[in-house]
This record gives sequence, structure tokens and C-alpha cells, in this order.
Amino acid sequence: MTARTRFSRLVAITGLAAVLVARPARAAVHVYVGAAPPPVVVEVRPRVPGTGYVWIGGFHRWDGRAYVWVPGRWALPPKHRTVWVPGHWKTHPRGWYWVEGHWR
Repeated sequence: MTARTRFSRLVAITGLAAVLVARPARAAVHVYVGAAPPPVVVEVRPRVPGTGYVWIGGFHRWDGRAYVWVPGRWALPPKHRTVWVPGHWKTHPRGWYWVEGHWR
């Protein structure tokens, strides 16, 4: 393999990697559930493990057949001064769908 061929392949691979990295995020795909989620469970928070931790409350997850409770947890924010925006179930004419929690 010549140096020119190797260089051409390197340029092609680099270009492909740049395209894959620069791709926009996919649109959210919603799974609609016909039944409303149960009321949120009132949780007793365990002791905070240290300074800077934020409580991320539990939520009901749909497992394909029924709602299942996912307990809350303590987490460290990824950056200073970020806040947790809780996930929530949203109603729609097709049913209910989950909006994922995220850091902002």
C-alpha cells in the first residue's frame, strides 16, 4: 500500500468520523401507555451521602405490561450549578408517555 493510498483512507475515515459525531440527536420516540400512571410513592430519603448531592425522586416506569416503581437516589450533578429537572408522565390523545428527567 502506498503512502498516498494510506493517506486517502485516513482522510476518508476521518471524514466519516466527523459526520457521525456531528449528526443531530434523534427525535424522541414515545411509547404510549393506555392507563394513567399510579400516584407517586412518597419516599423516605436515605441520609445524603455527602456535600453537593441532589435527590432524584423515584418514578413509575412502564415495563410493557405494568407500571413498576423505580426508587429515588442521590446523585452528584455533572457540573456546578446544574439542577435536576424531574421526569414526568405526560398525557396525549394516544395515551400517556414518559418524559425523561435530565440535568439543566
